[in-house]
Amino acid sequence: MSTSNFFNYFFFFADARDAAMPPHHDLLPGLPAAMHRSYSLDVSAPLLRTQGYVDGRWISAASVFPVLDPATGQEIVRVSDCGPAEAKQAVDAAYKAFHSWKQYTAKERSVLLRKWFELLLLHKDELAQLITFECGKPMRESLGEISYSASFLEWFSEEARRVYGDIVPSPAKDRKLLLLKQPVGVASIITPWNFPSAMITRKVGAALAAGCTVVVKPAEDTPLSALALAELAEQAGIPAGVFNVVPCSRESTPSVGRVLCTDPLVAKISFTGSTATGKVLLKMAADTVKKVSMELGGHAPFIVFDSADLDKAVGGAMASKFRNSGQTCVCSNRFLVQSAVYDRFVEKLGGAMDAELRLGHGSEPDTTQGPLINARAAEKVLHQISDAVSRGAKVVKGGKRLDGSFMEPTLLADVTADMLCTKEETFGPLVPVIRFNTEEEALAVANATSVGLAGYFYSQDVRQIWRVAEALELGIVGVNEGLVSTPEATFGGVKESGLGREGSKYGIDEYLEVKYVCFGGLKP
Repeated sequence: MSTSNFFNYFFFFADARDAAMPPHHDLLPGLPAAMHRSYSLDVSAPLLRTQGYVDGRWISAASVFPVLDPATGQEIVRVSDCGPAEAKQAVDAAYKAFHSWKQYTAKERSVLLRKWFELLLLHKDELAQLITFECGKPMRESLGEISYSASFLEWFSEEARRVYGDIVPSPAKDRKLLLLKQPVGVASIITPWNFPSAMITRKVGAALAAGCTVVVKPAEDTPLSALALAELAEQAGIPAGVFNVVPCSRESTPSVGRVLCTDPLVAKISFTGSTATGKVLLKMAADTVKKVSMELGGHAPFIVFDSADLDKAVGGAMASKFRNSGQTCVCSNRFLVQSAVYDRFVEKLGGAMDAELRLGHGSEPDTTQGPLINARAAEKVLHQISDAVSRGAKVVKGGKRLDGSFMEPTLLADVTADMLCTKEETFGPLVPVIRFNTEEEALAVANATSVGLAGYFYSQDVRQIWRVAEALELGIVGVNEGLVSTPEATFGGVKESGLGREGSKYGIDEYLEVKYVCFGGLKP
């Protein structure tokens, strides 16, 4: 397969939804009767933007593409389908703006990022609605994402003033050695659909704080959150050209992506998405030796040892697995439970699923599980379930695909390491539980993968906690905790899960170069 075809096929691992979303005439069992009614997005005009945003102006393209509600398949709005010309225009605008933006003092950039943060919180309800309707998340999760999204702007508004260089002791008396940190330049920001607001601010907050300018290419499924961020950036006083957004359809994505990844004026690429796509972008970046950050696929283990507090382990499993209906890169994917507590854990987890999970449209207050992003995603989960059952797994809960792209939350017992669900990332509400006997066996299974983003384990043995935390081949480890993400800590993986780190004091370094200045000719 050629690079261009590979890029076209894998970019954002999304599929067109035509013929994928049947109308809601005959509801299948498991969905509430409320799904019979129609749902409408109630967001004020300034935040519901449908054009691209380039150089401080809202621009139209020659064509448009639909944004659909994944819960109903209904069209929400049509958005400008930007192409390579608009992408190039955005890169040029960002490059021009970079030369003035990098001259802003750290405090000036900090103040503007802080204003942007405050505007996100002020409009959190409307921003959360956008996420729920374009992404399918329950409103409570969407509100949580907006708080999480805003927190990166707050964090990097503070980090902007802490970009310190060094004065290095010189070996010679007639010179001073200085190490300066300077912004790399224009950054292409390519983000996924599952966190349509937070994945942008986690990257852009760091980039703008460092003095870089950006061109954002949001996922074709979820452009509305990115455009709302652009509106609020403008309201906050972010100068024209510093923050640009080029939404586009799946069909236009390869040509837009090539511009953002190959244009010589782009100095940096930051991408969150599949490992396959990340490899394609790395090849493209190589031709002009761009700086890259890659937050790629995961296959997180969730290990429960004999000494674990089972109630806490079940709570952690629920939080880690079913957030966004299992569609996060740090979702637990492989559940490994030690033999002595295996049956009790499966029983308790099944009870928690019955008690806590409610399927429905994200705007309904009782909903905890929305749809998957499209029918292809649901088909992938169903295929993994069928494969596991054919190899001897037992369906304890769920197991069925419902209307549209809804999937029953599913619990499988008697799972073995030869099943498909243990070999590839699911991105859906599937819990396959594997039995193990020894710590060494659990670690061998957990590490037997080419990726290493996040993982979790539950134990009350302090010596075991240190051993396992250090032995797991992962970038993120949760010990007796299922939700670990925070702007204060690093986010990123090892192996084929990516390059670089986001968040924390290290996140801003991804957008900086270190320049050595030797100031000589001084009198001793």
